Amino acid sequence: MKSTTPSPADAGPAAAALIDRRIAELGGWRGETLARVRALIHAAVPDVIEEWKWMGTPVWSHGGIVCTGESYKDKIKLTFMKGASLDDPRGLFNASLDGNARRAIDLHEGDAIDADAFKALVRAAAALNASAGKARKASGAKR
Repeated sequence: MKSTTPSPADAGPAAAALIDRRIAELGGWRGETLARVRALIHAAVPDVIEEWKWMGTPVWSHGGIVCTGESYKDKIKLTFMKGASLDDPRGLFNASLDGNARRAIDLHEGDAIDADAFKALVRAAAALNASAGKARKASGAKR
């Protein structure tokens, strides 16, 4: 059987199709949850790039990774790579709270997500990536 797992660099339409397939394969509340947060991510940052990495993990990037969308038997985990640097006034982060960089949101069956707070978090992650990119460019220009 031929593997459907692309290389880690796959992005754009190929990755979007694989994420569509993952949502369909999951079905039920996990598929619905992943589809919902995906829609919220696109609403927050319309030009976000979808990627498929690490043997089957949906990834949303904008100047760097904004978050990943992992699926487990009992949850959908949204990991923000620079989550520890983000303000989370509504307390969405509920997992990976003791790390130096990452923070995550674990969504279990029946959990609701505050759409406005989640979109604000996604926009903040994208803005943080953009500011880090500008800092890298500026430091490189001084050399």
